Amino acid sequence: MRYKLLTVDDSKTVRIIVRKAFKGFDCEILEAGNGVEGLAVASKEMPDLILLDVTMPVMDGVEMLTKLKSDPALKGIPVMMLTAEGGRDHVLKIAKIGVRDYLVKPFKEEVLIEKAGRIIDLKPLSEAPAKAKSIFDPADILIVEDKPAIIQQIQEGLKHTPWKVHGVATQGEAIDFCSRTPPDLILVSLSLPDESAFTLFRLVRTNVKTKYTPVFALVVKTETTQQQQAQTLGFNAIVTKPIDLGELETKMAKAMNLDTSQRYYALEGDTLVMRLPENCAPAVLAEAADYMKPKFAQAVDAGQNKVVIDIHQLKSLHMGVIKLLFQAMQTCRDLAMQFVLVGSAQIITECKGFEDTRGWTFFESIEEAKANLSKSPAPQLASTT
Repeated sequence: MRYKLLTVDDSKTVRIIVRKAFKGFDCEILEAGNGVEGLAVASKEMPDLILLDVTMPVMDGVEMLTKLKSDPALKGIPVMMLTAEGGRDHVLKIAKIGVRDYLVKPFKEEVLIEKAGRIIDLKPLSEAPAKAKSIFDPADILIVEDKPAIIQQIQEGLKHTPWKVHGVATQGEAIDFCSRTPPDLILVSLSLPDESAFTLFRLVRTNVKTKYTPVFALVVKTETTQQQQAQTLGFNAIVTKPIDLGELETKMAKAMNLDTSQRYYALEGDTLVMRLPENCAPAVLAEAADYMKPKFAQAVDAGQNKVVIDIHQLKSLHMGVIKLLFQAMQTCRDLAMQFVLVGSAQIITECKGFEDTRGWTFFESIEEAKANLSKSPAPQLASTT
């Protein structure tokens, strides 16, 4: 939902400051130079919030506020008053007319955003639908955990990623960190004293800079009551201890809306290369399968009809992998794409132990596989014979 904000102020400078402050948010800024103009714009546009100056010519802020609150169609619009330092007491006196908050001039943009964010659900433009960032892009991860060993375990488990993993031990440290560098994702231990994990979650959600930041709960597997409390409160995910780091990484990437397809698919020249990592857990296979048809179709749409299916990094073959490979081969056939397999000596040996895979033909390297594809103008159906 795109919100409308009406700023009513005779100072063009103040109106420019307001427009600049909300530039990074999904909202429309309306302007008026006095109370008469403000009432006209409010009646026509029905804004979601009015920023109203107290001292203005023609009609001042107090008179405009009084007329707003006496109009049944407009009285529900929340109003924030803007006043000079000496007018603070005056604003407090008229608060009973119906202002939601006030701001003393000169003010900082971040204070204006914070106060407005308490009244309407300000959404950063970066949260609007857009192309997802890549899994290879950097990100800041914050862990709030009073057990250093857990922080170290997660840092070690994610060191292969471009993510920078920060660790703090208390709610106060976490708040300070978020104010300096709003993280891309937060993991909070529910075992922090005095239920400070839940207090921190509420504070994160009321701060306009972090209200859309994914927050994961870290909790011992047997603490079901804490898990239920976290789910009720609205944590994005529950991560149980002992931590499955592979599953955690997958959940984090999904929560941050990262494009993870590059883990498995890459266009190299005129060939689409599909790669499987050494450990293909169910979550990995599911992720690779989700991207398969779109990536293959995208390659065909771009004029590419060659596929190398590279499984040489696999530590071992199992039925989940075999099922995914059959799916990839069938997709190639459906799209009339040529395909070949690349595998290690161990994988080739293991394939001979399965009836469905013992006839598969492998190449030892991607270069050799690509060279073979270049020689074959027709779809490579012989790869499974």
